[in-house]
Amino acid sequence: MKRQNNFEKKFQNKIIHIDMDCFFAAVEIRDNPELKNKPVAVGNSESRGVITTCNYIARKFGIKSAMSSVKAKQLCPKLIFMPVQIEKYRNISDDILNIYKCYTKIIEPIALDEAYLDVTNSKYCEGDPEEMARQIRKKIYDDFGLTASAGIASNKFLSKIASDWNKPDGQFTILDSDIDKFVVNIPIRKIIGIGEVNEKKLLLKNIKTCGDLQKMEKDKLVNLFGKYGEILFHLCRGIDERKVEFNKIRKSLSVEDTFEKDLNSIDECLINGKIIFNRLVIRHNKSNEKDRYIKSCFIKIKFNNFKTITAQKTYNKLKYEIFENLLKTTYKNNPYPIRLLGVGIIFDNNEKKQLFLNID
Repeated sequence: MKRQNNFEKKFQNKIIHIDMDCFFAAVEIRDNPELKNKPVAVGNSESRGVITTCNYIARKFGIKSAMSSVKAKQLCPKLIFMPVQIEKYRNISDDILNIYKCYTKIIEPIALDEAYLDVTNSKYCEGDPEEMARQIRKKIYDDFGLTASAGIASNKFLSKIASDWNKPDGQFTILDSDIDKFVVNIPIRKIIGIGEVNEKKLLLKNIKTCGDLQKMEKDKLVNLFGKYGEILFHLCRGIDERKVEFNKIRKSLSVEDTFEKDLNSIDECLINGKIIFNRLVIRHNKSNEKDRYIKSCFIKIKFNNFKTITAQKTYNKLKYEIFENLLKTTYKNNPYPIRLLGVGIIFDNNEKKQLFLNID
């Protein structure tokens, strides 16, 4: 009991973030040993194909998720493509979830390859979250021959940062007493919601780390980023009050991009729309929502005057032509410069049907 109290002093809450190491690619390499020590990507190798994920050897060539297969082959001519076998990955993910359940019932799967675990009140391992993470990672390796990385901290934001700190096949802990000195060195790109465009905005102001960001007043952040500025004010200080949601039912799934330069033609919209659609396909495949019935498809457009419009069509499949037609119709009626473009799907929570998705 004395040890339990000791850990309660180290952590206000005990959140573990588990992230499988290049999950899809690792499964294929495990099942095909001849691929070991070779650059491997999971995805369609055809001219219109995209990379779903790749192993660390391939990443050294600059290959990354959602990249076109053509570009990936240009970067690494010897890249080996393996087809997406989503049901195999899903079955393994479900089995790994059962390991998590041995330690806590408060689990929030983010995708097939990662999840948050709230072990604040868990009695296992005498309440030691670091030992729980070690045991979970060892059990995953012993049972499935796959490696996972883990982050341990008092909230979701910091635990996710920590899980990336000693990748692959490692873990890292951020104690409450270390948050202030640790967070100042976190690169701004690691913060939730900071993509390429927002990162450039901050770099122009010579803001590179959370420590730099802490020097900005809250009202200036709000002026620069809107409502997100207030969230950013807290995140850069290591404050994240989001709970691990273990019964969360997602209503929709979407992907969007803010562009450094406005899109000024329908051709530009369609080119970028296809790229964003491919990312949505990958996200959908890696999520826990793949078998849910789709109610409708939608697009979101924000113009350079910050006016936002959405367009939606009832359709039960994730098909690019639906989004393409929505873009064409919407742009025809609103031919203005576009700074943000998004595509997404809305789920029907009243029906359960199986959807088989093909990437072409």
